Amino acid sequence: MKKVEINKDNCISCGLCINTAENTFAWDDDGKSKVINNEVTDEVTNIAEMCPTGAIVITEKNE
Repeated sequence: MKKVEINKDNCISCGLCINTAENTFAWDDDGKSKVINNEVTDEVTNIAEMCPTGAIVITEKNE
């Protein structure tokens, strides 16, 4: 199973992910993106590929 994470050091707060997938991403208290739904869909995968800084990371979830 896969999960999505945000590398806060790389996030530039452009809002691409939040504006495109508001059910998965939201703003945190520091004005950076945070994950609110860990389901990795095709949409989330595409957004991760479009992130200008590569801050959205999809990894295998160890259970």
